[in-house]
Amino acid sequence: MLADVLRAGVVFFVAVVLQAAIVSAVEPAGGTADLVLVTLTAAALLRGAVFGALAGFYAGFLLDAASLETLGLSSLLLTIAGYWIGRYGETTGRDRAHAPVLAIGVVTVLYALGGLAMHYLVGDPVSARSGLVDALPVEILLNLVLTIPVYALCRRVFARPGSRAAIEVEFGTQ
Repeated sequence: MLADVLRAGVVFFVAVVLQAAIVSAVEPAGGTADLVLVTLTAAALLRGAVFGALAGFYAGFLLDAASLETLGLSSLLLTIAGYWIGRYGETTGRDRAHAPVLAIGVVTVLYALGGLAMHYLVGDPVSARSGLVDALPVEILLNLVLTIPVYALCRRVFARPGSRAAIEVEFGTQ
C-alpha cells in the first residue's frame, strides 16, 4: 500500500512538472495537451474510484501550485474526474481496449466545461469561444495522441498484483 502511494506521488509529481514546464508551452493550433489529465485517467482506470479521486486531488493541488492558478480549482475538477473515471473502470471499462481512448475523449470535454464553469463562478474573465471552439478540438486530439503511451506506462506502474494487466506485464504478453 505504501509503495502504491509513493509510486503515485512520484508519477503525478513528474506529470505535473512536465505539464507546467514543457507540455503547456507547446500550443499547436491554439490548444495544449493535458498530460496530468491523461495520466490521471490511466491511473484511475487501472486502480479504481478511490485511488482516482485521491490522485486527482493530489495532482490538482500540485498543478495549481505549479501554475499559480486559483488554489483548489484543478483539485476539485481532477478529484471528480478521477472518481468517475475510476467508477467507469470498476464497472465496465477496465479490460476493454477502447476504454482509455473513450475515457480521455469524454473527460477532456467534461474537464473543459467544468473548468469554464468554475472560472466563471469564481469571477475570472473567461471566453467560452476560445476555450470550447478554438482550443478544445486540438486538446482532444493531443490528449488522444498521448493516451496510448501514457496508458502503457501507467499499466506497468499501477497494475494490481494478480490482475490480468500485471500478469501480462510480468510475462510480456501484451
